[in-house]
Amino acid sequence: MSKTSPAAIDKSRAARLEPPRAVLFDAYGTLFDVYSVGLLAEQLFPGHGATLSVLWRDKQIEYTRLVTTSNHGAHYQPFWELTRAALVYAIKRIVFAAQPSEAGVQFDGQVERLMNQYRHLSAFPENRQVLGELKAKGIPTGILSNGDAAMLQLAVKSAALDGLLDHVISVDPIRKYKTHPEAYALGEQATGLAAKQILFVSSNSWDALAATWYGYQTLWVNRYQLPFEELGTQPTRTGTSLRDVLNFFPSSTPN
Repeated sequence: MSKTSPAAIDKSRAARLEPPRAVLFDAYGTLFDVYSVGLLAEQLFPGHGATLSVLWRDKQIEYTRLVTTSNHGAHYQPFWELTRAALVYAIKRIVFAAQPSEAGVQFDGQVERLMNQYRHLSAFPENRQVLGELKAKGIPTGILSNGDAAMLQLAVKSAALDGLLDHVISVDPIRKYKTHPEAYALGEQATGLAAKQILFVSSNSWDALAATWYGYQTLWVNRYQLPFEELGTQPTRTGTSLRDVLNFFPSSTPN
């Protein structure tokens, strides 16, 4: 008996759904490359750049979950502050472990340079084309992100995406990070649509999973050929770049 391919399963599942009436994108990791800081990290901490950038990202996400789920959110901090705290932790863990003699040394200058780099993360090259095609089709678009408003505005401007997004939604006003249901509810509130009418796009598998659980149509952009989460639910579709968004719209002719 031949097995049905994952792509065929995706196509069959998506065919049973109405085309989305709006598209919301995760920001960090999806529109903006969080690992593009690795080059500068390598210059500042030779031999540790790639490892540091990965741990920085992992600890950043861990902190969002910690402050959301502990003490009913009493320890909430804006995403910018959590990002800085995660960076300091990553430096201490990696650099001090490799060079114990450096323990206690302050790295304020390096932290500031890396945080400034985070303000201007590299955007993935297909962003403008995809957003432009969606705009031409009259499909409302937006960002739904853990990032606070100032971070997102600067990232969007730096990537020259202003004018291509109808909504830039931060979880900061509700003081709860994704994957809290109230964070995903912000997308419905901003667009005036039900979750099932909205496509949510993320390259973070945990984010795509939680958005699927919430009720969105979802696209997981699997840029690095990773396995999806093993919790019994799959996204509506899986792709390898943002261009796969266009497959949700029958009249689209993506490259």
